[in-house]
Amino acid sequence: MRQLSDMACRKAAPADKPRRMFDGRGLYLEVSPAGGKLWRLKYRFDGKERRLALGKYPEVSLTEARKRREEARELVAKGIDPGQAKKDAKARKRAAVENTFEAVANAWLGRQNIGAVTRAKIEWILREKLNPYLGARAVGEIEPPELLAALRRCEAAGILETTRRARSVAGRVFRYAVACGFAQRDPSRDLQGALASRRPVSHPAVTDPETLGELLRAIEGSQASFVVKSALRLAPMVFVRPGELRSAAWSEIDLESGAWSIPDARMKMRKPHIVPLARQAVEILREVHAATGPDGFVFPASRGKGRPMSENTLAAALAGIGWRDRQSAHGFRATARTLLDEALGFRVDWIEHQLAHEVKDPLGRAYNRTQHLPDRRRMMQAWADYLETLRRSNQPPAGRGE
Repeated sequence: MRQLSDMACRKAAPADKPRRMFDGRGLYLEVSPAGGKLWRLKYRFDGKERRLALGKYPEVSLTEARKRREEARELVAKGIDPGQAKKDAKARKRAAVENTFEAVANAWLGRQNIGAVTRAKIEWILREKLNPYLGARAVGEIEPPELLAALRRCEAAGILETTRRARSVAGRVFRYAVACGFAQRDPSRDLQGALASRRPVSHPAVTDPETLGELLRAIEGSQASFVVKSALRLAPMVFVRPGELRSAAWSEIDLESGAWSIPDARMKMRKPHIVPLARQAVEILREVHAATGPDGFVFPASRGKGRPMSENTLAAALAGIGWRDRQSAHGFRATARTLLDEALGFRVDWIEHQLAHEVKDPLGRAYNRTQHLPDRRRMMQAWADYLETLRRSNQPPAGRGE
């Protein structure tokens, strides 16, 4: 059979009906009545005659059309239908466009039954730390070095805890992608040992009653904003972790019964926690409620109530009153742990419960969140009274625990 030439393809004129100009081995140029020219390949697969579109002339030249013909015939020889292979390739390409890391992350997050605070944290990590570098990439094409490069940007900034959380969020997105068939594996699993480990953190804490009184008076004289100062005044009374305090939501707090119920999603040990609120703590919260309630965060960011105050706010407030190196926000936990035991004589297991540490009974079973709650409520009121006395005088009161 005589082969086509590029000139013949170029000069091929349309007719009343589609016109086929054959080049050999099943390849032909089909000229439509409207003048369009399409390369097609006729082949047999599973005993049936089939046709495959190879592109439009002149965008696909005669030489390129012949190359595509041979590639298709090689597939047939291997028992692969080139028509189906083309459809599969298109589907993969479409999936790569639709199933980007950002799109899959949004789909995954939308299916999570989590609290508003946790959701806001994850959204921030995705928006600020992952999507700028991975968001537009097909989730199934991201390899460990690419994920590592994104995470090392956090690491280089010295925010190791955020780096750890970003890796965790990325891993959950990738595992969701694997489950949905968008990816074959989770590249975050291959990063073990590739990122810097968290350095031990020292939390300065005052454990001397007289010095604690000085600190409490300094807090009362703070020039911080009303919301920040309120959080700083409350911190010693409730001695929760700083992240739990700054992300407190009004929906968690019952001012009438004097209880703050923190959901498991916001706790380090992923178990719900109850903080009995002393009279003094309720008074502070009632004042704050008038400014930031009744919905959203108790201590919102200064710019917009949709976000909690930043993780550096309390540290900056302590620095503002000259206590940066003597007391940290997290250090109020050590302060309470020491003085509730040594100065007020309360039972250690009650104190550990209130610190949300895991405490087990004599049979090795973990206590539930309401264990010793009446005793802990009495302890928290005694602690607030003790702090109030220290603030007003340098003479520490006598212990009253059991």
